[in-house]
Amino acid sequence: MNIILLGPPGAGKGTQAQRLVERRGMRQLSTGDMLRAAVKAGTPIGLQAKEVMDRGELVSDAIVSGLIGEMLDSMGPQTGAIFDGYPRTAAQAESLDTILADRNRQLGHVIELDVDEEALVERITGRFTCAVCGKGYHDTFEQPQVPGTCDKCGSHEFKRRPDDNAETVRTRLAEYRAKTAPILPIYEARGIVAKVDGMADMDDVTARIEAILAG
Repeated sequence: MNIILLGPPGAGKGTQAQRLVERRGMRQLSTGDMLRAAVKAGTPIGLQAKEVMDRGELVSDAIVSGLIGEMLDSMGPQTGAIFDGYPRTAAQAESLDTILADRNRQLGHVIELDVDEEALVERITGRFTCAVCGKGYHDTFEQPQVPGTCDKCGSHEFKRRPDDNAETVRTRLAEYRAKTAPILPIYEARGIVAKVDGMADMDDVTARIEAILAG
């Protein structure tokens, strides 16, 4: 089964994708991660991408599509794909159709994690992690049991991502609405879109996604 997870930054796509990887043996295809890995490995597509990035330019749809195809070929036909961060545009959605058809694959579901934007801003701007082990915390929802001490490793060092501020988050949300949300009608016309409340408890979101895939 091949699915697309849609939703703005911070909606929980990464968490839910990882749970699908663990539960169903699927493969998460995150274009950013794949691009970095291909460049590091020096694959033909990776070398093309490095040349473009070294010039300070954006990687083209053709390179991203080649990267997706390369990864699908390496997975084998029995492993399902979770597309995370792709497609972002109508042109990429069209490319994905071709990539899948060329490999006798079909897109089963497009799952959108629906969020309340103001609540999402609070969720993201409150995040911080242990600087040593990486355990995640939140100003409101999950403080360390002992203030200033990591529950997992006992460290007293914490950090925040510099882009986890309200202005940047709102900019990313606006970009998502402008660029990615318009691909939804393409898939709604095919009857494969399902919306899930991304603000619900993580386990509830997981259960809802599993119900969609089982149906």
